[in-house]
Amino acid sequence: MAEQTPLRLIAEDSDDLTVISAAVQDAVIKAENFRYESRQRRFSLEINRFRWEEALGEPKRAPKTRIRSLLAFDGVLAVKTRGVSRADPDLVYSILNIEFEPNPEPPGGIVRLHFAGDGELALEVEVLDATLLDSDYEWTTRRMPEHERRRR
Repeated sequence: MAEQTPLRLIAEDSDDLTVISAAVQDAVIKAENFRYESRQRRFSLEINRFRWEEALGEPKRAPKTRIRSLLAFDGVLAVKTRGVSRADPDLVYSILNIEFEPNPEPPGGIVRLHFAGDGELALEVEVLDATLLDSDYEWTTRRMPEHERRRR
């Protein structure tokens, strides 16, 4: 297995955010690791990201890894939740995707983080400013995330 370089990604438009969204798909996070710092206008999440960039070209039985990462959004004016709670700090959420809905008058809008089980975080931002930073802490996992199709 080749040594992987930690990701360092910045999103300043919807196309950039699509790349970050793909990188964090199936990342898991405990409810206690959501952090909104209103004075700094920053919302951050400490996530355990599945390394899709490593797994896609590998044989099915090759070891897969997760890595501890920081996903942060700056310029956050407000945070709204639906189906997401910090009441149980050990509850684990899985990120499905992230999207940006621009306001009619740029540069602000709404960043939506969608979670498995129909949960959602909506971040009202003055401008899209997202960062994904991998740490050096990674570990092997036996399973690759799967999305089962519903049978009719």
